[in-house]
Amino acid sequence: MTDRLAGYGPVVPFGTAMPAWPTRPERRAAGLSFAPDLESALRAAGLQDGQSVSFHHHLRNGDGVLNATLDAAARLGVGDLTPCPSSVFPVHAPLVGHMARGTVTGLRTGYVSGPVAQALGQGVLARPAVLTTHGGRARDVESGRAVPDVAVIAAAMADRAGNLTGLYGDEAFGPMGYAQPDAAHARHVIAVTDCLVDTLPVAPAIPGHQVDQIVVLPRIGAAAGIVSGTTQITQDPEGLRIADMAARLIAASGAMRDGLNFQTGAGAVSLAVSARLGSFMRDAGVTGGFACGGITAPLVDLHRAGLFPVLRDVQCFDLAGVESLRDDPGHSPMSASEYAHPDRADSVVGALDVVILGAAEVDLEFNANVTTGSDGAILGGSGGHADCAAGADLTIIVTRRAARGSSRIVDRVTCRTTPGRDIDAVVTEAGIAINPARAELIDRARAAGLPVISLDEMRRGLPLPETQGDQGSVAAVCEYRDGSVIDLVRGRDGG
Repeated sequence: MTDRLAGYGPVVPFGTAMPAWPTRPERRAAGLSFAPDLESALRAAGLQDGQSVSFHHHLRNGDGVLNATLDAAARLGVGDLTPCPSSVFPVHAPLVGHMARGTVTGLRTGYVSGPVAQALGQGVLARPAVLTTHGGRARDVESGRAVPDVAVIAAAMADRAGNLTGLYGDEAFGPMGYAQPDAAHARHVIAVTDCLVDTLPVAPAIPGHQVDQIVVLPRIGAAAGIVSGTTQITQDPEGLRIADMAARLIAASGAMRDGLNFQTGAGAVSLAVSARLGSFMRDAGVTGGFACGGITAPLVDLHRAGLFPVLRDVQCFDLAGVESLRDDPGHSPMSASEYAHPDRADSVVGALDVVILGAAEVDLEFNANVTTGSDGAILGGSGGHADCAAGADLTIIVTRRAARGSSRIVDRVTCRTTPGRDIDAVVTEAGIAINPARAELIDRARAAGLPVISLDEMRRGLPLPETQGDQGSVAAVCEYRDGSVIDLVRGRDGG
């Protein structure tokens, strides 16, 4: 690990507690105002060169607010900005142009994909991007370590008192959990909506006293873009076998009991684990406590079947989740801070019994990579991956041994996103590898007749990754949830 950090300069080593950061003065409440356009709003906010502007990603690949805001900043001639979106998607491709022209010189986010990720690897950004976890981002905002100068918040509906919701409007997207820390702590808050009403029909996700300005646009984006990537249960026999083994491991572990708190990702195999676990719970007469995370239709189905009476929701991964949050009494929103703040004793991830996660790579020390591909190109980031793995009692990675010609079980991950100490088991079509630190889990799995093998055995027969060649300068600094540096991503083209 230390060789990867060599030459970067002063680095806080992984696992080192970060010092306390001074909290910025509270923004002055000057009363709510309405701006005719984003340029006017940014001018009134006092946006200046070198400042930070935050956004949230509840519209995911349908977001239109980040692009419109940075275009407006460029027209004002403001530069050297650091956007702080909770995630970046392919729809944000225009950000690359702003990076090339110097309007944007930094980036702080939990996840980045598409053209912006490619541009980072090519050295287009003036300074290394900082990749955080979702919980780490919330902690940074609330502690004063990374408070946005201006927060620009997309709202599916706003009322004339400045109250905001994501549950109603033509582009309803669900909860506003990632925007809530920003609304509470940013120096200046601009709400952007395409649906302004006299009074909200629901309690606000963000109260009006936290909003300084409202801008009404023809459209904030496309809620249909929430459904980006695979959000359907796999029907592939190999994927179903992986899901079945993972569900059986949960049962064998003893975690499948009344009050089980559970989270899964939105990948096809992960969703299949949810469905299979639900079947086991139904047969055993087990009723869980809550299911949480990015909510999808399969989790909604388990909720409506009574298997998980409570859904805790920080974002929706499909429109069925949005509908459920609006209509089902047991489905409640939560902020990013409630969800995964690493210093909160009451964080939801800390109450998880089981989490199912994916991985681009897992190495022989159980370290997981969801930040880069085997070629070192950025393909995502931690998001909530490291947060959930650290919080859950049982963390299971489900993946195939290889995909698209690349091994997923490797000697050493290309980039460490989540440390092996937080991964309990890896399930592939070849069997189940359990972290040696979990001796009791190994015994329980074997007693249940599950195919327990080592990661060395799982790795056997897979091709070695291609040599990556010379690496360029640092493209991104990967922070663990405590704010320490867990790894670096270096550019692929010498820049």
